[in-house]
Amino acid sequence: MDESMTATLTQRALAARSNAYAPYSRFHVGTALITEDGQVFSGCNVENAAYPEGVCAEAGAISAMVAAGGDRKIATIMVAGKGPAPCLPCGGCRQKIREFATPRTCVLVVDEDGALLFKDNLHALLPSSFGPENLETAPEGKQA
Repeated sequence: MDESMTATLTQRALAARSNAYAPYSRFHVGTALITEDGQVFSGCNVENAAYPEGVCAEAGAISAMVAAGGDRKIATIMVAGKGPAPCLPCGGCRQKIREFATPRTCVLVVDEDGALLFKDNLHALLPSSFGPENLETAPEGKQA
């Protein structure tokens, strides 16, 4: 990915982070992703008084991508958190990203100033994962 696109994802993830609704944890997270065909989508975390009902930033960006139609293959996803430790996607979000990932899907994490803290592929975060291809069935009449 070129520097221009990294800068765009950083800007969009930080902008989404500034719109996060996190009155309980006060931990704002923003995400921006780019699809293989170049569309950019963003999302932020949205908490709820019934804590498990909140939505992570990654899930919000993925929902925006799906709602828009078109390409559903994530080329790169960036997460913007706060502090010196990378705000890596939670386990549930790793699986949500995996649903729309390719073998090349890159995960980037920046801090609240846009400094890069983490860069690797999704496989590093979710090795030996279960995905859509695991649900493919053998043709009728053949046993897998």
